[in-house]
Parts: sequence; structure tokens; C-alpha cells
Amino acid sequence: MRIEYPSVFDPFFKSPKRYNVGEGGRGRGASWTIARKFVSEAAFSKNLYLCTREYQNSIKDSVHRLLVEQIDILKLNNLFEIQKDTIYSKMGSEFIFKGLQKSITEIKSLEGATRVWVEEAEKTSDYSWSILIPTIRTEGSEFYISYNPEEEESSTYQRFHVNPPPDSNIIPSTYKDNPWFPEVLKREMEYCKRVDFEAYMHIWEGQIKRYADSLVLRGKFVVEEFETPEDAEFLFGADFGYSEDPSALVRCFIKDRKLFVDYEAGGVGIEIDELPTLYRSIPGTDRWCIRADSARPDTISYIANRGFNVIGAEKGPGSIEDGIQFLRQFEAIVIHTRCPQTLANCKNYRWKVDRNTKLIQPIPVDSFNDFIDSLRYAIEPFSKNKVSILDTV
Repeated sequence: MRIEYPSVFDPFFKSPKRYNVGEGGRGRGASWTIARKFVSEAAFSKNLYLCTREYQNSIKDSVHRLLVEQIDILKLNNLFEIQKDTIYSKMGSEFIFKGLQKSITEIKSLEGATRVWVEEAEKTSDYSWSILIPTIRTEGSEFYISYNPEEEESSTYQRFHVNPPPDSNIIPSTYKDNPWFPEVLKREMEYCKRVDFEAYMHIWEGQIKRYADSLVLRGKFVVEEFETPEDAEFLFGADFGYSEDPSALVRCFIKDRKLFVDYEAGGVGIEIDELPTLYRSIPGTDRWCIRADSARPDTISYIANRGFNVIGAEKGPGSIEDGIQFLRQFEAIVIHTRCPQTLANCKNYRWKVDRNTKLIQPIPVDSFNDFIDSLRYAIEPFSKNKVSILDTV
């Protein structure tokens, strides 16, 4: 059976080792290469495959679907039994899907696993690695690790890039190594390279994140007066004040790959019973959905009971960073002159700077961010569902 894959991954097939690591940028084909390797192997041999990642809330978060797709593409359907939560081969192989954070105790009992795939391994904690690696001790067992480097101090980057263990295939690659790099991703890559070269080097070239300046939205925002189109589809986001933090509400819309902020309202010391009046000061709040900070369900309920369609924004690990990254993908964030508080946030929202080394850290400082948080909540339908910036209005 002929198996095609980017030739850069030859060692995975021809000379596999204990640790087989594919690191690099988006679009390089590492994940479907590993899926193809596992499927073609399981069809004709018996192995116990553990497919894992740090966070997996359901089977939808796993590589189950990707494996099924490869089974179909390789026309091996008659050699597999596909179930909702697992996959079996006629040769006796079994695929198990577990999240490290929630199932690490269960994983400790899987010492019979002979193949392990850690997907999106950048997020894997040092604790998870310290449990997982010694658990997999069957003679001839192999790890396959796919990740896009992010932070220099991450456990995965330090473990497999800075100090790789013996008996390792460490394969860096980019989209340039993938002869099947799709045209749709090529357009996204070229767009990212044009509007945010720093992000391009991280996302597409696989370099760790660099922060040339501590300003989070450096080079992305402009201030000007503009006319809001009559057919604009509005996005509303709201953050609730705590103590000295202001309550914030923004209205924005997307046009020509730019994010326009045309109204804001907010301030310090606004009581809960004053919020409905504050919200009505911005046109359209009685007709459009408002996504708000889900940490305050009582406040959301109070506002919803007063005639507003307000829902909680979904939060989770990495949601702040993902939202920031999506904001940076716009060609520009255009702030109307009547939105001075949003502008002040953009001018002052910064990455953390180590006070000893003066190095910029990939951690946003929780300050001057109330209106930017509101923007993150507003655009959540796009950022959460990984909508391409090229597909926005």
C-alpha cells in the first residue's frame, strides 16, 4: 500500500524512534501525517494507541475525526470498526482518546499502550509529561508529538527542542515542506504575512512568540471619524466593573477585514441597577445580542430580565491569548473619536515585563483591558469557532 505524506516526515515511517516530534508552523501537514501513520500501521498490526492532549472535554476535541477521515481516504474501512468513542482494527489494534488534565489517573493505568500521540502538545504541562512518559514503558513503544511552539519556557519546548532526549526524531517543518498545502491556507498565510509579520513568523514559520514591544495591540489601532454603514452587523461586548475597575460596553462591526469600534459606554462606580440605562445609551442594544463576562451570571441575569439579549461569553484555557491573536489579525482596529476609553486601553494594555531581566513575557497584564476584554467577548463568534479573518464581513 502506497502512503503519501510530506517527505520531511520520512523518519516517522522509515526509522521511528522512542520520541518522534513534529514541531513548526501551521499547514505543515504534521497531524494528518501522524494520523496516516497510525491508521496504516493499525490496519496490519496490533497496537494500543493512546491519543491524548492536555485539554479534552469531549471526543469532538480529540483526533478521532481525523483518524476516521484517513481511514476513509486510504480506503481501509473494511479493516476497521469505528465507534463513537473509540476505533478498533480487525488485527486487534485499539485507539483510546483521553485528556491529560482530566484523565491523568486513568492514563497511569494504561502502561500497555505501545503508541502515544500527544496533539497540540505545546499546552502539555510539565506535570502531565512527568506522569505520561514513565507510564508508557512497553518495549518498543513510541511517542508521536505534534505542536506549534509558542513560549520559550513551555515544558514541551524545553523538553523536546532545547533539551531533546536521546532516541529522538525532532523534525521542524513549515507549510513550505507540505506539497499539498491548500490554496485557502495560502491566502491566509499571505494575508497574515502582510498585516502582522510578527504573527506570521509565529503562526506559519513556527517560531516561538516574540514581543518586540510590550504594547499588546502595537501597530494595530487607529483613531478616526467614520460613518457607520446602514447594513452593518453589530457585535456587542460587555465587561462588568469590580471595585476600581470600570464597567464597559462596546459596539463594533467588521468591514473590509477591519474591526470598527463606533460606540462605547462605561465608567467606574456604576451600580448594577444603573447598567440598563448605561446600555440604552448605545443604539441597538435592544435588538442585538450582547456577549458579557460570564464570571458574573447574576449580573447577566439582572440585565437580561430588563429587556436585553445578553449572554455569557465562553471562557477557558488560552481564551484571552486566542482573543488577542484574533484581534491582531485584523488589518486595523479603527476606533471612533467618540470612544476615548477604548483608545486609552489600546494605548496602555501591555504584556508583562520581568522586573529583573526586563524581558517581555507572553502574559497580558490585567490592567487597562476592560474595553479590550469587551471587544474580545464581542468577536467571540469568530475567534472561538476559528473563523478565518478572510471570511469575515
